[in-house]
Amino acid sequence: MEKKVFTTNRKAFHDYEILEKAEAGIVLSGFEVKSVRRSNVSLVDAIVRFSSGEAYVDNMFIAPYERMSSHVLDYDAKRKRKLLLHKSEINKLNAKVKEKGLTVIPLEVYLSQRGIIKMLVGLAKGKRSYDKKESIKRKDMDRDMARERAER
Repeated sequence: MEKKVFTTNRKAFHDYEILEKAEAGIVLSGFEVKSVRRSNVSLVDAIVRFSSGEAYVDNMFIAPYERMSSHVLDYDAKRKRKLLLHKSEINKLNAKVKEKGLTVIPLEVYLSQRGIIKMLVGLAKGKRSYDKKESIKRKDMDRDMARERAER
């Protein structure tokens, strides 16, 4: 069974160079799980922050579930959500963020093969504008070469 991807942070691949990737679980409430399974989630402007030895994702938008109970009136769609990573992974990523000026960003949210909602996070280095132009040129050249091969 393939993993089912609910959302991808395409802007991250354009704005950042991804150096490392790690898989993390997310602590969600029941109606948030239902909303994510309907792909009502967005990673635009989301970022991973570290505090007191734990990792949290900020600004990840999960739309309120339409059949959510009425007693949950103060739902914050962009609240901080805890990421489940091994302590060694958290320490390694946090050290690299502090030391080299890198950042950790969420890349995609998906359903694992065991039926658990997971997040792929990446250690990233920001691209400059000329780097972005260079990667666009490279993609265009690769696309043109693929077309030429297909025509033959």
